Amino acid sequence: MKLLRSSFTLVISLITLSIYLSGCNSAMQAYKDGQKKFSNGEYDLAIKGFEKAAAENYEPVQTNYLIAESYRLSNRFRQAIPYYKKALDGGLTSPDAKFQYAYALKADGQYSEAASQFSAFAKDTASAANLQERALREVEILRIADRLKTQKMEVEIKDIPLNTAGAEFSPTILGNELIFSSSKKQKVYKNNGQAMLGLYKVAISEDAGTTQGNPVLLSQDIFDEDANEGSPAFSPDGKTLVFARGNTGKKKGTADVDLYMSRNIDGKWTLPAILPINDSLAWDGSPAFSRDGKTLYFASNRAGGAGGIDIYRTNMDASGRFSRPVNMGRDINTAGDDMFPYVAEGGRLYFASDGHPGLGKLDLFSATRSQGVITIENLGTPFNSPQDDFGLVFYKNLKKGFFSSNRDGGKGDDDIYYFSSPEEPDSAEVARNNDPNNPLNPNNPNYVNGKRKVVRYFLAGNVVTAGQNPMPIDSAIIHILPDTSEVQIAQLSTNPSGKFGTQPVEEGASYSLLVQRKGYISKREPFSMNGRSIPPIFLTKELTDTTFNVTIKLDKLELNKTFVLENIYYDLNKYNIRPDAAIELDKLVQILKDNPTMTIELSSHTDARATDAYNMTLSQNRAESAVAYLNTKGIDADRMVAKGYGERELIIPNAKTEEEHQRNRRTEFTILSY
Repeated sequence: MKLLRSSFTLVISLITLSIYLSGCNSAMQAYKDGQKKFSNGEYDLAIKGFEKAAAENYEPVQTNYLIAESYRLSNRFRQAIPYYKKALDGGLTSPDAKFQYAYALKADGQYSEAASQFSAFAKDTASAANLQERALREVEILRIADRLKTQKMEVEIKDIPLNTAGAEFSPTILGNELIFSSSKKQKVYKNNGQAMLGLYKVAISEDAGTTQGNPVLLSQDIFDEDANEGSPAFSPDGKTLVFARGNTGKKKGTADVDLYMSRNIDGKWTLPAILPINDSLAWDGSPAFSRDGKTLYFASNRAGGAGGIDIYRTNMDASGRFSRPVNMGRDINTAGDDMFPYVAEGGRLYFASDGHPGLGKLDLFSATRSQGVITIENLGTPFNSPQDDFGLVFYKNLKKGFFSSNRDGGKGDDDIYYFSSPEEPDSAEVARNNDPNNPLNPNNPNYVNGKRKVVRYFLAGNVVTAGQNPMPIDSAIIHILPDTSEVQIAQLSTNPSGKFGTQPVEEGASYSLLVQRKGYISKREPFSMNGRSIPPIFLTKELTDTTFNVTIKLDKLELNKTFVLENIYYDLNKYNIRPDAAIELDKLVQILKDNPTMTIELSSHTDARATDAYNMTLSQNRAESAVAYLNTKGIDADRMVAKGYGERELIIPNAKTEEEHQRNRRTEFTILSY
């Protein structure tokens, strides 16, 4: 009987173990499926996979983090909050997650907790320097969030009938019709689980307070079932349409979002043609025409901007040719996202931004120029909320119009709202309160006690040794150069504590700091004032001095010292220099130019997934290609030796994951003489 009982217990244990292992395998497969969808930008499907894994408590910290990231990357910040918290409470070490958690809290209107999280992030030495600066700026913005709440516009806002549980946004006017973007297509966008976007139209009622009838498709000729289409903009004569189209899934991410143009000929819209101003490696969208139709404004995250998405402008001639796009500058563009431009009567520019001081995510702002001075003004409540507020457009006059928001109380995701103003106040009062140069304007942030606020900016810092225990470097020379030339602006030196400064710097300018010290490798450190200007609303005095401190780390000049060149990637089984690798190799070019007596060995290493002989040949070819590239950039061939090591010096001998194989596939340089 005891033997039977033992056998029965063993059988039950084996069944339990089998069920447990089956559950583990199921959770692991769900997690892997989620990872694959996440990598493809299919965030809504990724969430479903990760949630199955989370239900089985599989890799709970990383799973919760990836759920949070999936919600964030599909613009659902509020849903991300509890998952960021679980991941961070569970010991997640990714510093960027703390920043995104704080940003999500801000988007939810939890200002006090957001400020606390931003402050903690800024103190974390593992945080990226550019995000640290943004975090400190967010702390300052959140300090005045209550002040911004009291900045109330005298307008009435109401919902309109066209809104649904999906997304409706980016309204624009064509005659007496409202043209807008809406998620009504049959195909589902895997990024956020909503229907794909198209362009639709609906009649505006006579009093403009509502819309009439059901929305219908703008044109069958401007319709791609497999793509998102949004943000329509019409020329003043209504004959030219520019809009954004993309997210087809043919490219990862949003790089396939481009601007298209269609013309109305004899009442029929032509098939859209892609515009030449697009950047193939960037997101290009939210277009708007100037009042005369000769300038097109749009937003893009192309390289060379101030931060995330910037606003650009391009001119069009009579034949339809476009000039080279020009960035609108650092007065308007910030380290965050600046987009959805709109030019109203009188030339005032309206746009949305999460980089200027605001209540949450995207806020609505206006920009005016007077005597060369650009003034940015937050439209305040009720236009703005902690969520996204964007896409403002006026209807017939400056007293009524439409805008988009995903604020609380809406019908779905993004909704379109109608706004109207009461009767105009006294014209003299209006003129005074709209004049950015009038010291008596009570809403003018540029003045205090009738005097214009002035900020003086300075640069200072310290030079230390590279490594885990940095030590101050005395007598280092810092040459301050403009980033566009070698003409020295100033020369500073460090004291025994390794400190240097202070040097005046200008708003919007970019610099290069060439640091030299005998016995150390000379180094260039970029410093930009882009996005560092202090908004006047933060200033309480007539004169404010602000100093930015930088820390520069120098490596000792030693024979046989080896450095890994980050982000030097090659296509599979190829050795040609890709554009992204060229960017990194250009940094080595500068190092060799700044250290003219140094000779190096440039080595290439592979992973271990092919034969040793094949890998030796491939790595030698890659090393020689890199040396040849450096030679074309002016580096004497006698100063470089190309060496391929194949798989013979693996950092991770038994690599299993793609990340581990990537660490083994590296390019290095070693100092041979100096």
